[in-house]
Amino acid sequence: MANKKTKPRVCVVGLDGVPHGLLSRLAGDGTMPVTAGLIRNGHLHRMKAGLPEISAVSWTDFMTGADSGAHGIFGFTDLRPGTYDLRFPNFLEVKAETFWDTLGRRGRRSVVINQPSTYPARPIPGSLVSGFVAIDLAKAVHPLSHKAALDKMGYQIDIDTLRARDDAEFFWGELDKTFQGGRRALEYFWKEDWDYFEFIVTGTDRLHHFHWDAGGDGRHPFHSRFLDYYRKVDGLIGEIASRLESLEAGPSSLFLLSDHGFTGIDREVYLNAWLEQQGYLQFESAAPQDLASISSSSRAFALDPGRIYIHLENRFSRGSVKESDREAFKTEISARLAELKYQGKKVIRRVFDSGEIYHGPFRSQGPDLVVLSENGFDLKGSVKKKEVFGLSGLKGMHTWDDAIFLSAEDHGRDLKISDLAKIIMGRFS
Repeated sequence: MANKKTKPRVCVVGLDGVPHGLLSRLAGDGTMPVTAGLIRNGHLHRMKAGLPEISAVSWTDFMTGADSGAHGIFGFTDLRPGTYDLRFPNFLEVKAETFWDTLGRRGRRSVVINQPSTYPARPIPGSLVSGFVAIDLAKAVHPLSHKAALDKMGYQIDIDTLRARDDAEFFWGELDKTFQGGRRALEYFWKEDWDYFEFIVTGTDRLHHFHWDAGGDGRHPFHSRFLDYYRKVDGLIGEIASRLESLEAGPSSLFLLSDHGFTGIDREVYLNAWLEQQGYLQFESAAPQDLASISSSSRAFALDPGRIYIHLENRFSRGSVKESDREAFKTEISARLAELKYQGKKVIRRVFDSGEIYHGPFRSQGPDLVVLSENGFDLKGSVKKKEVFGLSGLKGMHTWDDAIFLSAEDHGRDLKISDLAKIIMGRFS
């Protein structure tokens, strides 16, 4: 009797903020033996994140297969139309279809656990548990009938980042708590009937922000804990691979990816302080708390992490720059940023014009320029800082072109995270 044909399945494991270099090193030194085996038998691609290189943009690029010009999400924050007030765009405002929706129209069911930028949860053809930034678990789960099970298993969406910044022991406890809760959620949802399964580990990003320096320094008091966390992640990958084998899904069914890379921080760079010093930005208050006190004489301002907006008269209520002068200001600011140095080190790697990176009907809603720093210089949009360079308690920062994509097949070079939707969809054709 002929064997019943096994239906195609795809499982994605997302390791938030894991850079190519770190994963290669940990796979090579024996810390992550399961991952090492996947690399030996497949292809570890170095991949570009979205721009700016933050989770809100990259994960939305991933799930839509598009950039911000098409899906409308340009950062964790944006301005309310017609005002200078910051707002937090959410999943309901994503203007492009996700590939989970496309799969659903083809009769395929998806389970997505802990992907950032999917809050509040909305119906998808399957089940969704929103990841960071998710405030209320009741609004982070679809269908809501899953919430009781998640509560019972002690599921926690994210660590308390404010407390973790000042309390290392609390941080390590929270990191383990969220990992174990995620593991229980994985086991619970695996029992569903699904075609596409996605599980995101956010703890890697948190580990890097708070204790990046522990990873490469054998004398660091948290070095062993850093490696132990990655051993747990590797074990989880092994569990998922074994589960796939039991479903008769081959090696090509498993993908590993990250949404951006990471590196250590040399200095934080406060772009609005730089714009003030260069004469492009003025405030009506001596100690501005936000952009509400921006002066009409301002010609540019920045939002996190490296988005610069020309203060156009036809776009902003106090804007004074004419559309005819827009390109000149973009060129001038880009040239001056290219010259910025800190203790002789070049700070800015590249300044992208929005037309280079955004494609689609919503690109005019984004920034005019997106600034990419050299590794070690973390761009910030605070309006409260008066000095251009400074430091906070964070140890690690995002990077653009060293995210990872691990697959059984070689998908070539110059991969972008927005390319992955098409690759995944190809497994169902």
